[in-house]
Amino acid sequence: MPKKFMDQEALLFHTQGRPGKWELAPTKSLATQKELSLAYSPGVAVPCLEIAKHPEKVYDYTAKGNIVAIISNGSAVLGLGNIGALASKPVMEGKSVLFKRFADIDGVDLEVDTQDVDKFVDAVRYLGPSFGGINLEDIKAPECFVIEERLKALMDIPVFHDDQHGTAIAVVAGLINALHITKKDIKKVKIVFLGAGAASIACAKLVLKMGANPKNIIMLDRDGIIYKGRKKEINEWKAPFAIETKARNLDDAIKDADVFVGLSGPKMLTKNMVKSMAKSPIIFAMANPEPEIRPEVVKEIRKDALIATGRSDYPNQVNNALCFPYIFRGALDVRARLINDEMKLAAAEGIAKLAREEVPEEANKAYGGQRLSYGPEYIIPVPFDPRLIQIVPPLVAAAAMKTGVARKPIQDMVAYRKSLMSRLDPTLSNLEIIFEKVRSHPRKIIFAEGEEEVAIRAATAFHNQGVGEAILVGREKNVKESMKNLGLKAPKGMQVFNAKLSTHNKAYIDFLYERLQRYGYLLRDCQRLVHQNRHIFSACMVAFGHADAMVTGLTRSYSETLTDIQHVIDTRAGLTAFGISIVMVRERAIMIADTAIHDIPSPETLTAIAEHSAELARAFGHEPRVAFLSYSNFGNPMRPDMERVRDAVQLLDDKKVDFEYDGDMSVEVALNMEARKNYPFCRLSGPANILIMPDLHSSTIASQLLFEGSQGTLIGPILTGLTHATQIVNMSASVSEVTKLAALAAYQSILLETSAELTHAAIL
Repeated sequence: MPKKFMDQEALLFHTQGRPGKWELAPTKSLATQKELSLAYSPGVAVPCLEIAKHPEKVYDYTAKGNIVAIISNGSAVLGLGNIGALASKPVMEGKSVLFKRFADIDGVDLEVDTQDVDKFVDAVRYLGPSFGGINLEDIKAPECFVIEERLKALMDIPVFHDDQHGTAIAVVAGLINALHITKKDIKKVKIVFLGAGAASIACAKLVLKMGANPKNIIMLDRDGIIYKGRKKEINEWKAPFAIETKARNLDDAIKDADVFVGLSGPKMLTKNMVKSMAKSPIIFAMANPEPEIRPEVVKEIRKDALIATGRSDYPNQVNNALCFPYIFRGALDVRARLINDEMKLAAAEGIAKLAREEVPEEANKAYGGQRLSYGPEYIIPVPFDPRLIQIVPPLVAAAAMKTGVARKPIQDMVAYRKSLMSRLDPTLSNLEIIFEKVRSHPRKIIFAEGEEEVAIRAATAFHNQGVGEAILVGREKNVKESMKNLGLKAPKGMQVFNAKLSTHNKAYIDFLYERLQRYGYLLRDCQRLVHQNRHIFSACMVAFGHADAMVTGLTRSYSETLTDIQHVIDTRAGLTAFGISIVMVRERAIMIADTAIHDIPSPETLTAIAEHSAELARAFGHEPRVAFLSYSNFGNPMRPDMERVRDAVQLLDDKKVDFEYDGDMSVEVALNMEARKNYPFCRLSGPANILIMPDLHSSTIASQLLFEGSQGTLIGPILTGLTHATQIVNMSASVSEVTKLAALAAYQSILLETSAELTHAAIL
């Protein structure tokens, strides 16, 4: 994209709608006078007095434990230089957005308009009671060293200069894997650091902690190599890196070097310098926006080089966003007094290890759909990898506890990891319970469209997670070729079935013909369906017990796929088959039914859907509150087509069920307690969490609109009520969505096997 258009787009991005990139939002309802009196005067005095008596309770009664101050004086902003505090604000706001996006931490940007070290330190030190941590940003060296050291000594919360330590952690994570790929030993490699600013010195310090030999590290600043005896421009932070050497410039230093770490300026590394480096050189050219040398230039002369930059348009971006959100998440969660080297190394090692695992689709999608896999072009995870929050904070927290800086040690690390998963995707904490159940009772799950890329990736992920055995239906040659192209290795035990070659086909065909012969199907029609229709073949495998459950739907519409499956699998006696979708919006789960099957359900069907949806809500850990929706509110206006809804409510009245329900009502009254004040007789004690829709049109529109409009999480439709465990995904489903429904199908299979009498076994 031409620079002028990029500039215009960036300005438009920041000005559209509400200016800037973030806003504050309350976490408690403030809709009534009582709520206001609890939030402020007089109720707020109670927690104030408690904190005065017991200062540590500030973490219980306020948001302090989840707030980080992002503080700068604008003296070294990105590659823009000393542009001042005011002009640094867009960067600091951006940092606050990244804290929230990646680690659910509330970051508050504070721009301090002074470049006097004493005044800056005083301005920040007295902010300690407000925040759980301090993230210093874009402060020039050497002042940044002094400021950080003094604030760490004065404050009892973590103080972290991200330009130093975030960069260092990302560099070390990448270096761990670069050395692994090139088969080099950290204790033996020669490393050249070009640049002696805050980031470079922090990187060198952490590389030493990693095990590098100090004699093998050469650091250069604008005056050349930092060597023993040099007098010019040597300060207390550069001095530890002065070595005995006859080399005096970069040309001398780079010869036979294994690693180059550039944090300097554009085009500082030449082709001849690269030629002189050791075999399989590792080049981290991280000057921004123009690196010390471009990757394509390196590749012209050194095919064996492994290259990383600070840019997002090249592979191996060394990005601070991999580090600071998760370092602070772990530090805050154990109420660490500081962030030490052990915590930084733990983060680096966790990030490095993650890069060696298969990359989830969410990360691939965020980077234009390119397929990432561990190797020279992918040595460090991308910031959008959703697993970072599960991996890095626990390692940081554990290191804090081990080194004695944690004031609130985590007792149950397994539970802690689950809580981290649920921060960015609240459904995961409840789904994890299901995953654990499935892990203890592994199931054979068919992925019916086994030649599709999404199905292959989902089956591989499902299998690798240890929740069951994946079976792909497709031609083995095609599946293997696709896996090779995707850079995937078939997990041990994962099977591929070709529908035309199955030894069970005669039994499947006879079974299908018996079911369909009086519905216009000839024997040859049933033969064709079993041999050529993977949905039907897979359903037959499940019906005959050759697999426990199936997931499908990527290549045909939901209704067509369901029709195929119902040729083989029946609705359970006495139950109603339907689909329920779960939309997660800001940690609030809303279930919507029926989103799959019934065009205009009868009162009896609506009643059955409500009962089974309540069971599903309880299975997910929610106490059900069911609202039967309509355009009217309790008969106003009264029209004939709403009688179905009113009759369904009456049927539940007669059944005397054990969950809250009411209707007919509008969405506003169902979800908004303020709107419900006009109907004091309503039987729901809080906002509804199950919405029973009057027809299929409204249910599918509502679920998709709520999902798309809220940037929430959507699961489903979850298909319920059949005799065998079956789930159908939407044609646009992602790998993670297919994997989740595969796990739900496995759980459904377990419940169906455990007890045919369990009502919620028909649901899950």
